[in-house]
Amino acid sequence: MTMDASQIRATLQKARECHGLSTSEADALLSLPEEWDAELFARAREVKDKIYGKRVVLFAPLYISNYCSNSCLYCSFRMENSALKRVHLTQDEIRAEAEHLIKMGHKRVLLETGEDDASTLTYVLESINTIYGASVNGHNIRRINVNIAATSTENYRLLKRANIGTYQLFQETYHEPTYSQMHPAGPKSDYLYHLGAMERAIDGGLDDYGLGVLFGLYDYRYEVRALLDHAEHLKKSKGIGPHTISVPRLRPATGTDYPLKHLLTDAQFARVVAILRLAVPYTGIILSTRESPAMRDFLLDVGVSQISAASVTTPGGYARPEDADAGQFAGADHRSLNECVDSIINRGYVPSFCTGCYRHQRTGLEFMHLAEEGHIKEFCQVNAILTLAEFVATYGTESTRLAADGQWEAWLRQIPDAKLREQTRLDLAAVVMGERDKYV
Repeated sequence: MTMDASQIRATLQKARECHGLSTSEADALLSLPEEWDAELFARAREVKDKIYGKRVVLFAPLYISNYCSNSCLYCSFRMENSALKRVHLTQDEIRAEAEHLIKMGHKRVLLETGEDDASTLTYVLESINTIYGASVNGHNIRRINVNIAATSTENYRLLKRANIGTYQLFQETYHEPTYSQMHPAGPKSDYLYHLGAMERAIDGGLDDYGLGVLFGLYDYRYEVRALLDHAEHLKKSKGIGPHTISVPRLRPATGTDYPLKHLLTDAQFARVVAILRLAVPYTGIILSTRESPAMRDFLLDVGVSQISAASVTTPGGYARPEDADAGQFAGADHRSLNECVDSIINRGYVPSFCTGCYRHQRTGLEFMHLAEEGHIKEFCQVNAILTLAEFVATYGTESTRLAADGQWEAWLRQIPDAKLREQTRLDLAAVVMGERDKYV
């Protein structure tokens, strides 16, 4: 599908109104000349602001094991990598990792593990319980999202009972021949079983799910089309679109060997993020520390709404940073959590540690409808302000406090409902005076 200038403008206007894009419309935008990028990025920023306001959610991954039975060519956890130091954390070590993240100021984590007989669902469930049970001076992790291997509907029911947040699983590549090449052995080599995981997860009660592609394995245009088709299929067949879409790019990893024929330039990657924001306006777009600080800061203006911060991809690496060589991939953003918070504030956004929607059961279909209708940001802005105030009061540096002090009033004015705005002002004062865990 090709478009003339009037069709392009009509498509961008449709997207601007948060109506989303068809796969063919998104595909056409991917092929636009570069001179359209400024308008494309501006429309994506506008849509993100309409849906989510100025908040940016922060989280950290927590790896519990790097033992793996798969042979994924791009991953340092692959079973053939004899150079990797294998680590399988005990529950005491997992608790220590959680406590380290709590001391940083994190409130939500993404649990990750390799796919191996050692990392059974029983181990994962026990680890979830350990993380939720960790506490430092009354502070704790409030929500655990989970990224584990494709499994059965019954196992997804068990994850639901464990009170997880979002279940994430990336297809890595939707191009089946490339998938087979990149996953030559191990349980993950079954393309169709992996592809069907989200339907089983939804059937198991996990109504918040996250899709993703590892950009760089195959042609990015194909991947975007397939990702959007997958999201639309799930929305039509199960009634729920993806809560999040992650956009990791290939990064160096020890002991890996794969062809580098499909790497994206920064300009191509930025366009992908913008078009995903326009095509699936209600979804959260997640960016990891695979990207540089400059790229991460820029993509906040292009559609990204959630980022990991101060991440370690090594099991036990928060408490034992000397074990960094056991990580899944090489990160590119090594800033501390406070430095990330400062940078977000300085770009005019509100760093958020919110978990309110999970705890109020605003998930799945309800969350999607609130986002589609432009109402979720009414909760997002309030909870971002209150959770940031708690972070600043408890963990913030002087620079973080000064940066936030210059913005509180402006952020309060962005709450459209006068009654809610004044209640938030009172709650903000209460948090400054020592109250904790206030949210709507």
